[in-house]
Amino acid sequence: MTDPIADMLTRIRNAVAAKHTRVDIPGSKLKMEVARILKEEGYINSFSTKGEGIKYMIRVFLRYDAKGTSSITHLSRVSRPGRRVYVGSSEIPKVLGGYGVNIVSTSKGLMSGKRAKAENIGGEILAEIY
Repeated sequence: MTDPIADMLTRIRNAVAAKHTRVDIPGSKLKMEVARILKEEGYINSFSTKGEGIKYMIRVFLRYDAKGTSSITHLSRVSRPGRRVYVGSSEIPKVLGGYGVNIVSTSKGLMSGKRAKAENIGGEILAEIY
């Protein structure tokens, strides 16, 4: 697999489209951080690890409202292996006028675009969610 982050986002996007309550994703540290940011920003209910050792899974519990609509309406990869997107702290774009969130890989780890802008850190924009 050449792009594991794109695979994670696609699995979540497909699970939301099929109205699943949870989705299992092959685990890595980077994917755990992406799941942490999604939980902090309120796009998923929670996540946990299943299994142990090298072959573990991240179980993501998706969030829906009372009508059954998901809190995730759009989930896309910005920086791909074929086209990396790097920005400075002043160039971090707002997603959907500030309602969405960017996931930025910085020198201080993964963080949301709002937090990276507040801490005056630029980096690689991995994904955008709204």
